[in-house]
Amino acid sequence: MEAAGAALLDRDGVLNVDRGYTHRPEDLEFVPGAIDAVRRLNQSGRRVIVVTNQAGVARGLYDEAAVDRFHAAMNAALETHGARIDAFYYCPFHPEAIVEAYRRADHPDRKPNPGMVLRALRDFDIAPQRAFLIGDRDSDIQAAAAAGVRSYLYAGGDLDRFVETVLRVENRLMHVQ
Repeated sequence: MEAAGAALLDRDGVLNVDRGYTHRPEDLEFVPGAIDAVRRLNQSGRRVIVVTNQAGVARGLYDEAAVDRFHAAMNAALETHGARIDAFYYCPFHPEAIVEAYRRADHPDRKPNPGMVLRALRDFDIAPQRAFLIGDRDSDIQAAAAAGVRSYLYAGGDLDRFVETVLRVENRLMHVQ
């Protein structure tokens, strides 16, 4: 079965509570409604893909293995509730990195640049008009626009209710196209 498209989600502040450079599995706390929202997106037939800046790597606060462990813990917790994230894309680069290997003035993956979004669409063979992004910052919205993807700014509250509204809009748009 071909995916109905893709729901691209920022991570910290959208799926999980942003504690500032959140990276330890024991600090994982989903925002209200996040688990149900991911399950709803899965049931809609869309790929669910996380696109997240992870400047903590560049700042030397944790390494890429810690990011991978956090993502694995996130998916393990979701799977116990019948939900899943299909892929995680993250950008460890930052212009003011302490770790030299991650210092880049304008890395194409660092939001507001669209690199992660474009790679996800290419990797899953999904046209931009069949995707949307939910983020909590202007940089998320700018990355989506630069990739030709619709976007929705999440300002907190119950993520499942927000996603339910987004899907109503998206379903109307898909029927118009």
